[in-house]
Amino acid sequence: MSFYGVTDIWTYVIGAFGIILLPGPNSLFILSVATARGVKAGYQGAFGVFLGDVVLLALTALGAAGLLHTYPALFIFVKYAGAAYLTWVGLNLVWVAIQKWRLTDVPEEMASIVPAHLRHPFKRALLISVLNPKAILFLLSFFVQFIDPSYPSPAIPFLILSAIVMTFSALYLSVLIFMGATLAQGFRSRKNLSAILSSAVGGLFVWFGLKLANASLA
Repeated sequence: MSFYGVTDIWTYVIGAFGIILLPGPNSLFILSVATARGVKAGYQGAFGVFLGDVVLLALTALGAAGLLHTYPALFIFVKYAGAAYLTWVGLNLVWVAIQKWRLTDVPEEMASIVPAHLRHPFKRALLISVLNPKAILFLLSFFVQFIDPSYPSPAIPFLILSAIVMTFSALYLSVLIFMGATLAQGFRSRKNLSAILSSAVGGLFVWFGLKLANASLA
């Protein structure tokens, strides 16, 4: 029994929800943007993530995973580009943390200067989202388990599965955005705490970059 070509939809719902909750570059970047610049900038970054997800889903539907398997050099190029970008974002966050320590006694208007990597949240989030070939492979291997191959219109179950995961993503990022905006109020008076969080998130981005650099198609 399938639901418009989707097999075992409730198992997929539970699995997709758990996947969305796993911490990753997208969610950490949105939390950082919202904490530094507020709700509006947070949603600008979220729209970048949404567009990146749409691109990855479209590439998955077109068989991007198979293309990466066929042309390993393409996979290597994309993975190192993604790893370099994530590492760059992480190092910027660490640098911001160092400057926050130095700016403890500097007037508020100087301490609130927006770091370069947070000035264009939509573009940054879009790049972080799409520069991850492992995400394409994961989407393909996850989605294919819940699509009935005998269904006459495979686009329909694919769209249903995409809508579910995108809805979860939108809700989760919204929670992170308002959480970040709330945290920002406390960080304004606790610059040392803000610096510690920034350096910790930066370290995670560097770790994500190193992990992606060591990723394989297997």
